[in-house]
Amino acid sequence: MTWNNIYSYFTPVAFELFGFSVHWYGLAYVLALLIAFILAKYFIKTNARFQYIDSNLLDSYFIWVEVGIILGARFGYLFIYTDDSIWFYITQPWQAFNPYAHGEFIGIAGMSFHGAVFGFLLASFIFCKIKKLSKPLICSLLDLAAISMPLGYVFGRLGNFLNKELYGREIEQQWLQWMGIYVDGTLRYPSQLIEAFLEGIVVFFIVRFFLYRTQTKGILMVIYAFSYAVARFIAEYFREPDSQMGYYFLHLSMGQILSVIMIIAGILLWWYILPTKNHQNNRTLQ
Repeated sequence: MTWNNIYSYFTPVAFELFGFSVHWYGLAYVLALLIAFILAKYFIKTNARFQYIDSNLLDSYFIWVEVGIILGARFGYLFIYTDDSIWFYITQPWQAFNPYAHGEFIGIAGMSFHGAVFGFLLASFIFCKIKKLSKPLICSLLDLAAISMPLGYVFGRLGNFLNKELYGREIEQQWLQWMGIYVDGTLRYPSQLIEAFLEGIVVFFIVRFFLYRTQTKGILMVIYAFSYAVARFIAEYFREPDSQMGYYFLHLSMGQILSVIMIIAGILLWWYILPTKNHQNNRTLQ
């Protein structure tokens, strides 16, 4: 079938520009960031929950968190998913974005979602400290990010698919082979598309459902953390673990272990926003 052999119809390179190869993944990554920003702009104009977020503040916040996301995603990948020396990149951080190896241009490959989350949170913390933002406003910014990111993430996974990476496990069931894609002669799950659906589209609608049903500031980011972690945990069963890592405790992949950690982080954030909720309730009773 055409679908089963779809990888034979295109290459990861979208086009050449001044002698450099521009990959579909790079274009998808940029598009993901733009979609998140456009959605954030849309929600601060249309949803009363975000009416106190100034558009100029959002512009500044977006720049900070995008830098945090890119740095966190790149260094997270290098620290978690490669055998390279951590000390090497700590002492020479610019090497993480060096597109050359032995004088040959090879591009920059490897981004970690969980590293991106860490970079996002760290950048958010520094930004809010510098701007001296109130706790309710901080929680509102996190909520805005929670509703804006998932659909952008869909394009990130589409980029993985077009880049022919992070492919799925081998399909052994005869009745499921119609959905498989041949990778080096082996029929595998289109795990990137499964992740795009579960971690992007499904998570977006879960967060959107609560957007209009709760006013507790910060709770949308908690819901996002929980729902993404569960979606990723499920999707990992369709994804081939990284060859250099394999499985760990209880036959879990690194992605599943990091998803459990993300749930714990969500619980800590929930604990952080509880005083905000209590303050809101007290103010309502006064």
